[in-house]
Amino acid sequence: MLIVVTGPSGSGKSTILRHVLRDLRGVRFSVSHTTRPRRPSEKDGRDYHFVDRAEFERKIRRNAFVEWAVVHGQLYGTSKREVTSRGKGGDVLLDIDVQGARQVRALDLDAVFVFILPPAFRELKRRLAGRGEDKPAIVESRLKTARLEIKDYDRFDYIVINDRLDRAVLELESIILASRCRLSERKAQVRPILRSFGA
Repeated sequence: MLIVVTGPSGSGKSTILRHVLRDLRGVRFSVSHTTRPRRPSEKDGRDYHFVDRAEFERKIRRNAFVEWAVVHGQLYGTSKREVTSRGKGGDVLLDIDVQGARQVRALDLDAVFVFILPPAFRELKRRLAGRGEDKPAIVESRLKTARLEIKDYDRFDYIVINDRLDRAVLELESIILASRCRLSERKAQVRPILRSFGA
């Protein structure tokens, strides 16, 4: 199953996903590609595949991405290989922006869409400034984008409000566990049970 998680920059997506990946079995993270510079806390291949613009554009021409977008002047994209390798078993978590989520939805994949909201604009601003990893102009750009992105919240299957990290993690884990019980996910398991009843 594909779980698409999005929300404004600073809403806590990455932190929530780190906890979910640690807590839940059978879930793996889809590592996106980006042209933005690596932050000191990030590791290539774990947080993102950091590539230069020329390499990213080559991948676009080769139609290598399920979705890609320009975000704050940098390119971000999810490779088809990351999504199709879910055949290895388990669920795949995509941490993408709102533009990317729109593109994935348009593909009509069997996916669950989750929007992470901060508790308030003031808190989002505090979080972005508190990271200390972006220049003030970039923080302001992210806040401006956030005002636009939150308007898409009602296009998602689930909303998680990240006012308390422990509760936000529990909510996302609950969404994943409940989604695993959908009929579309359980059909193969149900058939032998039905046969045992002679149905």
